[in-house]
Amino acid sequence: MSTLFDRLKEASPAEWQAYTDHPFIQQMEDGTLPPVAFREYLIQDYHFLVQFARAYALIGYKARSLEDLRYAQEGIGNILHETQQHVKRLGELYGLTPEDIESTPEDPANIAYTRFVLDAGATGDLLDLHVALSPCVIGYAEIGRRLKPAADADPNHPYAEWIAEYSSEWYQETARSAVEHIEALAARGGSEARFQDIAEIFATASRAEAAFWQMGLDRAATG
Repeated sequence: MSTLFDRLKEASPAEWQAYTDHPFIQQMEDGTLPPVAFREYLIQDYHFLVQFARAYALIGYKARSLEDLRYAQEGIGNILHETQQHVKRLGELYGLTPEDIESTPEDPANIAYTRFVLDAGATGDLLDLHVALSPCVIGYAEIGRRLKPAADADPNHPYAEWIAEYSSEWYQETARSAVEHIEALAARGGSEARFQDIAEIFATASRAEAAFWQMGLDRAATG
């Protein structure tokens, strides 16, 4: 039986494909992604995660149950783990300090995406907010699974560490939990009557994810 998340993907196949099979992902898979593109992505994703932590704090504020509060707490913990990994990679790969990362301005594409998510949560309910978050949270697990064979086949794959994180059982379980939580929120009622509105949130967030990858490639193109 299809989950609500499956139906959301089916409603926006072009947007989902453009995100999960973006040239940035294709180049990461074959190891040809320019280091400057990956660096730009990591810096901006650090800022992105800070805003996503705020979104999970908003989940806590809007929580109607202890389960929702626990989910928000766990989400913030996972995000803090990811930001620490980004700081570690940027230091090891590019010699950047935490101050270097913090002082880099957010890209307009980053601002547009993260504030869209926060607005979806502020003006909508928990389901709206979780749907806005889902292309990132669940999509990264799908991308990690796809890229894992390429990293496993090449002991010197330049992006093996990133791929290992998002293909890990820990992250795959995080994504499965997100799918289940969306399904539980939908079961509380009201999702069918406003499916088109929810689907538009999902499509917009998926387009924003594709724009996020493109941001890294554009930076590489300009040097």
